[in-house]
Amino acid sequence: MKNIKFYSTNLKAEKVDFKSALLKGLAPDKGLYMPEVIPTFTKKEIGKFSQMEYHEIAFEVGRKFLHDQILDEDLKAITKDAYNYDVPLENIYDRKYVMRLDQGPTASFKDFAARMMGRLMQYYLDKENRELLILTATSGDTGSAIANAFYGLDNIKVVVLFPEAEVTNRQRKQMTTLGKNIQILGLDAKFDDCQYLVKDAFSDSDLDYLNLSSANSINIGRLIPQIVYYFYSFAHLKKSEDEEVVFSVPSGNFGDMMGGMLAKKMGLPIKKFIIATNENDEFPKFVNTGSYDKIEPSKNCLSSAMNVGHPSNVSRLIALYDGVMDETGEISKIPNMNKLRQDVYSTSITDEETRQMIAEAYKKHKLLLEPHGSVGWAGLQRFLQEYPEFDDKNQLCISLETAHPAKFPEQIVDILNFDPKLPKSLEGLEEKKESYDKVMNNYEEFKKYLIKNY
Repeated sequence: MKNIKFYSTNLKAEKVDFKSALLKGLAPDKGLYMPEVIPTFTKKEIGKFSQMEYHEIAFEVGRKFLHDQILDEDLKAITKDAYNYDVPLENIYDRKYVMRLDQGPTASFKDFAARMMGRLMQYYLDKENRELLILTATSGDTGSAIANAFYGLDNIKVVVLFPEAEVTNRQRKQMTTLGKNIQILGLDAKFDDCQYLVKDAFSDSDLDYLNLSSANSINIGRLIPQIVYYFYSFAHLKKSEDEEVVFSVPSGNFGDMMGGMLAKKMGLPIKKFIIATNENDEFPKFVNTGSYDKIEPSKNCLSSAMNVGHPSNVSRLIALYDGVMDETGEISKIPNMNKLRQDVYSTSITDEETRQMIAEAYKKHKLLLEPHGSVGWAGLQRFLQEYPEFDDKNQLCISLETAHPAKFPEQIVDILNFDPKLPKSLEGLEEKKESYDKVMNNYEEFKKYLIKNY
């Protein structure tokens, strides 16, 4: 296997190894790291996955990228420790499935990436006796997953920025009730504003002494673990080696989607990717028109974790299709739009359609969805209506449910008139004491806060 270097999507920074990309988070030129070469699996290798447990597939995927970076026995121990919970594949009708990525410690798909990434960071930091300060922005579930994954670690401190008005009470409390090495900052702002503050801090030489890194999906260490569940679900649902699958992915900052795209490039036979957004529809418009226009400020929708007017990972997707986009959304080289459109169908789901789908899915199939999963399922249903050649009872389709419905009790009660049962990970949360600081949506004020406290 070839040793893999990682380049910046802005093409102005030196190529680095995985450890450096993981610990840096963002490239010095504000670009996102991408693998210079994407390793592949053969059909035979993918076929063997159907006999493997989740953590075993995670090892095989991780090893393709990290074989020169970490010993096999250490990587096996990390994946086994990170993935000790179920990944239900719920059959809805015919061969249409929902993959529930909500069984981890914070009841969110973000657990898959955060737990693996936290353990990898700890592995490298222990070897070098170093400390890190993680800065991350969240629009909902990222913050709690990162906070949980890094909670109590001796050599990693975490600062999470979140838009106060755009997360649910339970999402907020999952972050603000921890303490120790976890600091939460609330802003009267949008997710994109929080993200800009984080990116500005990374490129500020005055803060070099803090050893900053990121833990949201701008970090390549988040994307590699997210490749795994695409391989897992296909391997455990396929009927033949020659089958092709359709995935529907509710998308906000597009990290989840990029994990799937990397899986496709690694050889997973994905027939079509459905990228479903909420009313922040800058990407569906781009696919349809070829013109990319950020939404500023982003729209506040029911699927709050997807309230992103300029998804950071779009630059990675454009790089996959031979284009170049910088961190501001400027495209200096147009990607291969014909190939992109061949692989991708993208659509925007309104809040009203999100509500209707939650109601319809439960009434028709007893399928319980929260707003983000509803966007993904609605995107799949729309795609099958528009392209009836795919609407075959034998066509394998998998839609991702990215958070537990109990994280959104207000919406579920309003639409379905019952409060979803709490998973164990959310029990007792209401009684815990919260603590978080508030900062202004101003970089100089944020910088002062970091210097004063760290």
